Amino acid sequence: MKAVLFDLDGTLIDTAADFIRIIQQMCRDEQRPMVDAATIRTQVSEGARAMVKLVYPELEITDPVFLGHRQRFLDVYGDNIVVDTNLFEGMYPLLEELEAHDIPWGIVTNKPRGLSELLLAALNLTDRCAVLVCPEDVSHTKPDPEPMYLAAKKLNLDAKDIIYVGDHPRDIDAGRNADMYTILAAYGYLPVETRDDLAAWQADAIIHTIPELHQLLKQKITVLSENQGMMG
Repeated sequence: MKAVLFDLDGTLIDTAADFIRIIQQMCRDEQRPMVDAATIRTQVSEGARAMVKLVYPELEITDPVFLGHRQRFLDVYGDNIVVDTNLFEGMYPLLEELEAHDIPWGIVTNKPRGLSELLLAALNLTDRCAVLVCPEDVSHTKPDPEPMYLAAKKLNLDAKDIIYVGDHPRDIDAGRNADMYTILAAYGYLPVETRDDLAAWQADAIIHTIPELHQLLKQKITVLSENQGMMG
């Protein structure tokens, strides 16, 4: 392991509370049936379109009315991007340990760059993140391996020497397609239709808590240190 890449929402950063707050406020403002928090949480990784669709299930996603609601959602989110959002508990010491061992970490996400950069800046992570790859940077997003290869190129590393951590099947598919070591973050926003058979995702490892992830990465760091010692 020479670097660690993370998916953003639901893996590195717990953004669900802010999305829940905004969607439920939309329900109140528009006098729509209330959408429960658990349902919203499962749709965070699917993006703004999927979350707004929870409020307006009868509208086609190409309908100008729907597009207007989606834009309003994005505007409100952009203006209030870190109210209840933070790194998942335990992630700060994990990142600090990676940095202490000079192991770069970064993000490969399907979240738009503008929102991703706002989020990282608000959490004081911009200068610590070694690479950020967003949909605008590639022709094909996850599960295509293109963003993974781009991240590896920016880090000047072979993809096979990188670990990728994600909470959605497309994350694991993208990592596997790039020959990265993949870790399924089962503490994240798992899609309802696939959460009952995590083995089917074919990740190299499945972890259910941040401490479990931290321990696994510690083991990888130890192996790297031993290999470097042998080479020295």
